Amino acid sequence: MRGGTHVSAVTDATFDLAAGECLALVGESGCGKSVLASALLGLLPENAETAGSAVLPAADTADGVAPFTADRVDLLTADRVDLLTADERTLARTVRGRRVGLVPQSPAAHLTPVRTVRSQLEETLRELAGVRRPHLRAAAEAAAERAAFPAGHLDRYPHELSGGLAQRAATALALIGDAPLLLADEPTTGLDRDLVDRTVDELRRHVGDDRALLLITHDLAAAERIADRVAVMYAGRIVELTDAAAFFGAPGPRHPYARGLLNALPEREFTSVPGMPPELSALPEGCAFAARCDRADEACRALPALTGGTACHHPHADVLEAPRA
Repeated sequence: MRGGTHVSAVTDATFDLAAGECLALVGESGCGKSVLASALLGLLPENAETAGSAVLPAADTADGVAPFTADRVDLLTADRVDLLTADERTLARTVRGRRVGLVPQSPAAHLTPVRTVRSQLEETLRELAGVRRPHLRAAAEAAAERAAFPAGHLDRYPHELSGGLAQRAATALALIGDAPLLLADEPTTGLDRDLVDRTVDELRRHVGDDRALLLITHDLAAAERIADRVAVMYAGRIVELTDAAAFFGAPGPRHPYARGLLNALPEREFTSVPGMPPELSALPEGCAFAARCDRADEACRALPALTGGTACHHPHADVLEAPRA
């Protein structure tokens, strides 16, 4: 709710994420990506309402491979928990950090301002990894190195860090627990290209037989580097869900908005998507992208369902042009 107005920040977002997989959730700022991550961890404002389910199943999942959906979250973990209905005590004591890790979009708001980075790493190592005092110093430095955080800055306070260093500190903290599900919300903000690559490579290494990664990003190059699949969000809805190889290669995105995002890259056509996204408080009844789409017609007055991985009445079917040399 905002000023008495109901805002549907995320609607009917359903997608799978198997253990051992990285799914990249991409889209323009304000489309609802970070709201989705906050909902899964119970970090939405008090006046927010959620519906549906996001389930972490019991460890005896039949086939040992668990899918994630924003309608359900299924990963190989100890006890079954519905993240959208769990109480704060359960989320704080058994979920956050232990079963679902978070690399936050705004690390400065998540780091404790009156404690050094080293102190926060050591506390997290004690709580989540069981590291004892004689080994804490070395373990904290190893955790920092994992996220490319320089050891010489470990004894600094959050306000003494640049945005990029704060981001790396938050990444180091998130990786400590080796949580079955890691939510990385814009983890490369403020980093140069080399550090972007190093950071997403480390996040990818987190993925294993019983661990998965949801990468929330507007950096398509980072998504292409590590994602197995790509989900494109527009105006609070998933409009395309496909394999990363098909998205970045051939046949390319089928939804006009998804294709526009990809074609906006400098190495592609370097052409921006025309127009602006609609206000989430005033979404049209039909396709929210219709006003910006050159393929729209009367059929687009009806809301398209996500069918065959694309929510569009007139999806592209042709092969995407190869990148320019």
